[in-house]
Amino acid sequence: MKSTPHSEKLKSNLGSRLNRIEGQIRGIKGMIEKDVYCDDILNQIAAVQSALNSVGKMLLEGHMKSCVVERIQQGDHEVIEELMKTMNKLLK
Repeated sequence: MKSTPHSEKLKSNLGSRLNRIEGQIRGIKGMIEKDVYCDDILNQIAAVQSALNSVGKMLLEGHMKSCVVERIQQGDHEVIEELMKTMNKLLK
């Protein structure tokens, strides 16, 4: 498996965001267990999806500015196909 070193600041930021998302997911589970109104649950699901998309955008930006650029500079143009596949998954 490939690895990418991330700055401590980015790791901390992403970790905080993911911890909040994890809490939101637990909250949604609790809402379902408490028979909360469906529309309220769906709004919380939308908020989680938006938060995950934000994390994905942050990682994608960093990936493009570092890993993708470096690999292209090294003559590895297969990274573009890899990136397109990843973006297609993110945009589903």
